[in-house]
Amino acid sequence: MSVASMTGFARTEGAAFDTSWAWELRSVNGKSLDLRLRTPPGFDLIEAKVRPLVQARFARGTINAALSLSTVARATEARVNEPVLAAVIEASRIIASRIDARAPSLDGLLAIKGVIEIVEAEPDAEQREALNAAIVAGFEAALAGLADARASEGAAICTVLNGRVDEIARLTDAAEACPARQAEAIRARLAEQIRVLLDGSSGLDPDRLHQEAVMLAAKADVREELDRLKAHVAQARRLLSDGGPVGRKLDFLAQEFGREANTLCAKANDVSLTNIGLELKHAIDQFREQVQNLE
Repeated sequence: MSVASMTGFARTEGAAFDTSWAWELRSVNGKSLDLRLRTPPGFDLIEAKVRPLVQARFARGTINAALSLSTVARATEARVNEPVLAAVIEASRIIASRIDARAPSLDGLLAIKGVIEIVEAEPDAEQREALNAAIVAGFEAALAGLADARASEGAAICTVLNGRVDEIARLTDAAEACPARQAEAIRARLAEQIRVLLDGSSGLDPDRLHQEAVMLAAKADVREELDRLKAHVAQARRLLSDGGPVGRKLDFLAQEFGREANTLCAKANDVSLTNIGLELKHAIDQFREQVQNLE
């Protein structure tokens, strides 16, 4: 299973009977899965059919789906509005009983607004059901296109992320091999600091200074941080290789990367190790920025 992005676009269109339709799907980053659907009046029931399709295919992302319809000119027919006609005839009868007037003529009745209605022929129930089925099938095709677009972008992001992980691994190895971490270098640096302190004050206890130096050296050891960074590198590579909706896991891992890098910088007692830590933090920030786009 490949890694997928949360951004993408897809469009499908088709026609059934006298109606053409088009779906446009746009997907952007989101903390969870959110479908925002826009349909023309009379097609609200479509949502109940398409929402499960989205939930079955995607895990995260805000998906905006818009359905547009276009109907060719339908055949029209003239219909008699029976209630209006009956009311007009009854009114004519009442008026005729009160005054001497001619009976209403046919053309006079037809000229009264509302007696005759010109309406477009509506699709029957079977045609409407077939149209809805075609629209839902079109939505499925659009979802497939959106999934392809997200997968394509996800593959590109995965390549970038693997490069960032390689950079983090390289800097971790550089920190481990840093000459400033060698026992001889630490011993020489501490010895020099103790010598300066003893030269500056005759009241300092050499044994006490030695104990404090040992404690400082222990606190400055970044062995645990380096081991955890290596473990996180292995886990990141495994997640990217396994694929699927791993965005949340990688985001959490980026936070763990950052925590170890911060501790390494805090413990660094040499400018060379500090510089490596700062480069490491920069690489981790780039890693986290790309992870935000993953499903």
